[in-house]
Amino acid sequence: MTGMAKNNLIWLVYNRASGSNDEASLAALEDALHQAGMTIAQRTCFPEEPAPVAEDLMGEDIGTVCVFAGDGTIHTVVTGLFGWPGRVLVLPGGTMNLLSHQLHGEATPVEIVARLAGGGGRTTRPPILEGRYGYALTGALAGPGTEWNNAREAMRHSAIGELVSSAAGAASQSVSGDRAVLRGFEDVRAEGYAAISITPQEAGISVKGYYADDLGDYLGQLAAIVTGDFRNGPHDRLGTMPKVDIASLGGEPLGLLMDGEPHQGQASESFRIAICEVDLIATLDDA
Repeated sequence: MTGMAKNNLIWLVYNRASGSNDEASLAALEDALHQAGMTIAQRTCFPEEPAPVAEDLMGEDIGTVCVFAGDGTIHTVVTGLFGWPGRVLVLPGGTMNLLSHQLHGEATPVEIVARLAGGGGRTTRPPILEGRYGYALTGALAGPGTEWNNAREAMRHSAIGELVSSAAGAASQSVSGDRAVLRGFEDVRAEGYAAISITPQEAGISVKGYYADDLGDYLGQLAAIVTGDFRNGPHDRLGTMPKVDIASLGGEPLGLLMDGEPHQGQASESFRIAICEVDLIATLDDA
């Protein structure tokens, strides 16, 4: 990790419950870090142990936090370190790994560490979302269709019976739930969307509207889950904008996911672009 850290001390955060996080992959990562000349000064198994905060890291003279976990754990660690002068290395240790893909492409944890050991890597502070409930590093989803996330979780745990039940419940919610609209775009789809997805980008907030109106749409949504991401289901691209206001058609509270973590939204939610307040290490250009 030549040039990327103030020293060779790192604090490793991992989550045993994350999708691609097991004893073998953790051991391989630790060996790669050792081979790269890094010293693991501290380890945290989240959420059994609390995520490190800036005071912990500065007291140990840690220059880099390495997070090997899913997007939910990464969200907690990264946002909790806003304002800290060190660097965070995000590694793919979950099922979606959205932030890791943004920073490193499809590389494995060992490949990412090898890039850094070879002198690659840079620090970046990417655009993120800011809303009523704080920040989302990779995106948010609002509307009754957020129930599809339960089906994705069932698929992740190979619970076929639960998958069928969750998919049926999500389909029902998509039809009967209070649908979501994008303020200023109500005429695009007067009946609203089962879910509206927003993603932070350099140019603004990218917005997609997801629908499920008939059996073909439900099957398409289920196929998207089976292939790994319910957000690949049937949708409309609504554009890119600096600020987004999402509301429910009937005034009911919105279902809401931020970085894949559920929240109980209000009848309307607003989001704007913000900037990540801690340095993240990126190696995508070093592939």
